[in-house]
Amino acid sequence: MGRPSAADGLPHVRWFDMANIRIKSQWFRTGTAKSAQQTASAMAFIVWRVSQNMLKQMRSAHFDIDIGLQYFAFTREVLVFLTQVVDRMAFERMGPEERAEFITALVRRVAEVLQENEDDLLGQPPAGQPSHYEVFIDLFNALADHYADFGFDAQGPDFGFVRYLGHRIEALMPQKDQRWVLDQIMATEVPEALHMIQHAMQDVLSTEVRAPRAARAGASGD
Repeated sequence: MGRPSAADGLPHVRWFDMANIRIKSQWFRTGTAKSAQQTASAMAFIVWRVSQNMLKQMRSAHFDIDIGLQYFAFTREVLVFLTQVVDRMAFERMGPEERAEFITALVRRVAEVLQENEDDLLGQPPAGQPSHYEVFIDLFNALADHYADFGFDAQGPDFGFVRYLGHRIEALMPQKDQRWVLDQIMATEVPEALHMIQHAMQDVLSTEVRAPRAARAGASGD
């Protein structure tokens, strides 16, 4: 699958044991504030990785998510949910103008990565049909008002926020999986995803100066 390139200014690797995936969430160069475009590019990479991890775990739990249209329908729903979560976090950390620039850049970058992957696996839509990029943007805009009705605090999205995602995923699943998918999303997948997103957002926005790698290794006894 495609992913943002190193040219996007991606941060350093932080290891999240919970989901057993590598997430880049700490900057190589620290001590200075990053632009909204830089943080958006970094968070887009992280949101994409977290969405793919959720899909992988769902399939490992024997939920049928076939490569093709269903695969990307699932991915779009998760990406919209995660970008909404990141936007709520940005509301607490940024001024209005910076937040607007950040979330616009984030959604566009996520849409670009998704389009790259859909075009690779499904091919480009026929002439006259919306691009995969446009389909994602339209879905994000359509669901933004829906998610706006739900609450979000220091602990994350409220019950209704998460349940809404679960119901939308439920509609994409074969009948045999619909009975179980809501619990899987709410009790397992979303908590793990939120754990990664919350820590990543804190790291990506941090201007704390980290010790050089050699000093950190010496302090740890490596």
